[in-house]
Amino acid sequence: MQTRYDLAIIGSGGAAFAAAIRATTLGKSVVMVERGTFGGTCVNTGCVPSKALIAAAEARHVAADASTRFPGIATAADLVDMAALVGGKQDLVEALRGEKYVDIADSYGWQIRHGDAAFAGTPDAPVLEVTAADGTVETIEAEHYLVATGSRPWAPPIDGLDEVGYLTSTTAMELTEVPESLLVLGGGYVALEQAQLFARLGSKVTLLVRSRLASKEEPEVSKAVQEVFAHEGIRVVRRAVPTRVTRHEATGQVVVTADVSGGEQEFRADQVLLALGRRPVTDALNLDAVEVKTGETGAIVVTDQLGSSNPRIWAAGDVTGHPEFVYVAARHGTLVAENAFTGTGRSVDYTRLPRVTFTGPAIGAVGMTEAQVLAAGIRCDCRVLPLDYVPRALVNRDVRGFIKMVANADTGEILGLTAVSKDAGELAAAGVHILGKTISEVADAWAPYLTMTEGIRIVAKAFTTDVSKLSCCA
Repeated sequence: MQTRYDLAIIGSGGAAFAAAIRATTLGKSVVMVERGTFGGTCVNTGCVPSKALIAAAEARHVAADASTRFPGIATAADLVDMAALVGGKQDLVEALRGEKYVDIADSYGWQIRHGDAAFAGTPDAPVLEVTAADGTVETIEAEHYLVATGSRPWAPPIDGLDEVGYLTSTTAMELTEVPESLLVLGGGYVALEQAQLFARLGSKVTLLVRSRLASKEEPEVSKAVQEVFAHEGIRVVRRAVPTRVTRHEATGQVVVTADVSGGEQEFRADQVLLALGRRPVTDALNLDAVEVKTGETGAIVVTDQLGSSNPRIWAAGDVTGHPEFVYVAARHGTLVAENAFTGTGRSVDYTRLPRVTFTGPAIGAVGMTEAQVLAAGIRCDCRVLPLDYVPRALVNRDVRGFIKMVANADTGEILGLTAVSKDAGELAAAGVHILGKTISEVADAWAPYLTMTEGIRIVAKAFTTDVSKLSCCA
């Protein structure tokens, strides 16, 4: 059995696969080591299963809500068969894992090992020791190594939390019954998606948030999403810091005690779901032995070319502490393979990185926020366009949300775009291509009528025109 390779990869997710594909096409020998389920977070426990359930929950919500939006339409939504819903989700996951991961690996022909990998040897001569389930150990040598082990949900040190137990975004995807009530701790994109998902499936949801919803996005986002959540019956408690978790003896419910604006309050629910962030998975890799530096949260410290402190060891994806998106991981993987084997010296650049939260309406953004522009010392000019001015939103009978454009006041250069709307992800994707253009260029560009992306042109026109006085298409 071959034990010497050009590239040894720990992990089998998006970063690992992108690196393996690129390295293989460059004629390099590759081995991939996976200790758990093949395919990584995205297909197994992240993007695919969560968005599949979000889509199902949205279908139920639309059925329940359509009669209030569209005259003449009568619809209803029955109770959810959660076991069947989760079963269908799992069928999709297994199909995609087979088609997009197992079959792809077979077609390229790189080697796969199943087991726990840890570094050994010396910093100058690192090796991997892979321990299989039966206890046998294989030593693998490689010219280059890639750590692509991803991240896992993080649980803070809250008194009683471990004893009582909790759900994460991973375990919540396996529930076979819809909780009658649910406490969600957190205010980021995972918390928002999970809170609305379970509310739309029938749970009574309370969200405990330290600051504001989507705190890294524009403040208008927080306001818009909170209004949506209030309309859908989701309670949001801001400035809430959980301090203790217990279980009520009589009801069996989880009781979360939180400091809310300086006063103590109790919140009860059948389940509690933690969505307070994730941490890189590096604890069992023995990185110290090969002098690979990590940060406070365990993330591997990398250069902008994704090299670690050891010149033969690279890192990609969530394990770097960089933005936790599977498309970032995939870009990382390709970049590592090219930097390792072609010497191109490519750097990662997040200037035009789009981000999406799959709530309904969704949150989509790209580029800088207004606060970031001001912090950079740039004179800022911006416009916030309510969806009442976007014809597509009017015919959808859903004007919840807005489109915000942020620009350099001196040059007119567009620096950022944020939207809360249906198809906000598509608006963010379009926004990638308008960053760096001027307001006038976008205002004068073609835009198809009755699309949400037409809103980008309209918000650009709002810098110089009273859009309330525009006719359709004008």
